[in-house]
Amino acid sequence: MKKITILLLSIVALFMSCNQSNKKNAYTASSHIDNVEETGSHLKRDNGYTLMKNNCYACHNPNTKSHDEILAPPFKAVKMHYMREYDNKEKFVDAMVDWVQHPDEEKALMFGAVKRFKVMPKLALSTEDLEKIAAYIYDNDVEQPEWMEEHMKERKGKM
Repeated sequence: MKKITILLLSIVALFMSCNQSNKKNAYTASSHIDNVEETGSHLKRDNGYTLMKNNCYACHNPNTKSHDEILAPPFKAVKMHYMREYDNKEKFVDAMVDWVQHPDEEKALMFGAVKRFKVMPKLALSTEDLEKIAAYIYDNDVEQPEWMEEHMKERKGKM
């Protein structure tokens, strides 16, 4: 069952990455539909989360049940590494956009993730959509898998 899930997620990721000639893939159309959530007495409109969920969760899903099920590091870990390296939102967003547009092992901040998962495929997302996703990650407390805290404790003992 686990192999079938990984195979299906890999096919989805491959399909998304093969659509590079078309700058706006089918998921990009969802960028015009805002994710609306109630916050206090006003509505907050933010489609960065929707874009992230629709385009990135195939591999970076925080709802995986174990470390063995993931296809890419969770965004909580990605955010931690990028926050350590980039001291403001503009640099953070620019670096994440550059990574997704030009993934390269030599530019990686997460060497363990690259070793385990290899370099992510280049995605056919517009710069504008990537900026919205990266800004959402920077501005919000992104979800982390239930197992991540324990995994991080184990990793610290091995470093």
